[in-house]
Amino acid sequence: MPAIREPALDVRGLVKRYGDHTAVRGIDLQAHHGAVTALLGPNGAGKTTTVECCVGLRSPDDGSVRLLGRAAAETGADDRARVGVMLQDGGLPNQARPLELLRHLARLYAAPADVEELAARLGIDQFAATAVRRLSGGQRQRVALAAALVGRPELVFLDEPSAGLDPQARHTVWDVVRDLCTDGVAVLLTTHDMEEATRLASEVVIVDDGRVVAQGTPAHLTSSYGTSSIRFTAAPSLDLEELRRSLPTHLSIGETRPGEYVIAGDVDPAVVATVTAWCASQGLMPDQLAVGRASLEDVFLDLTGRALR
Repeated sequence: MPAIREPALDVRGLVKRYGDHTAVRGIDLQAHHGAVTALLGPNGAGKTTTVECCVGLRSPDDGSVRLLGRAAAETGADDRARVGVMLQDGGLPNQARPLELLRHLARLYAAPADVEELAARLGIDQFAATAVRRLSGGQRQRVALAAALVGRPELVFLDEPSAGLDPQARHTVWDVVRDLCTDGVAVLLTTHDMEEATRLASEVVIVDDGRVVAQGTPAHLTSSYGTSSIRFTAAPSLDLEELRRSLPTHLSIGETRPGEYVIAGDVDPAVVATVTAWCASQGLMPDQLAVGRASLEDVFLDLTGRALR
């Protein structure tokens, strides 16, 4: 029987404090070779601090982090060369030009990726000679991603890699991440994009207030959390109090985006009738009314709340 491969990333009981504030409260998570682990949470939930502890930018106050089979505190330069990191701020030098920067980084590795091929795939060749300071946010994101991948890492941390990207660039980034998994790379991905997590992740870890509040595959989380939901679109900022009073108390109702409404929980024919009757009483013709299983976004919002952070 073949040996079971150790996770590329193994975090146990991670704790990080800033003075009297505990940002991370005993988080456990793993990232496996050939798979994407998505770390989800509201702003301030502890995601970025967790990643920073994993990559050595911050020292944990308790718990353990193992990278590619070795305790993070014991890793040397050769070990770190096997890890790629893309952080939110990018960390790119403002005066550098993207292609020159990637060529410089490639020279630091024994067997780097083909820089021209990587730049072409991410569309960097279209602005290769423009200084980083003059790039748009989305262009900087693509350069930061290429910088994280140029060393052919075995484990890569991607902190909101598609933030600020247009739809074409976002889908290109998703394809790149899928190819990383095909090549056996372990990916830890933080994102606020629930579609991104649903499409890419083999495992989802939801954190709130520095703790893991749910964990599992996207299918497991959505199927075990709620049986169904009702979604419809209409004018934004509708007064939902009358509808809320008409529905069973176990259902949640909210406006997830301007003009997009979701009733989540155990939806039966009586609930559907109540919602459509309320729409009729308001003179509303709801668009795209659909009954379906709870989405990952529904699970996320019900676990972490709907209030702004």
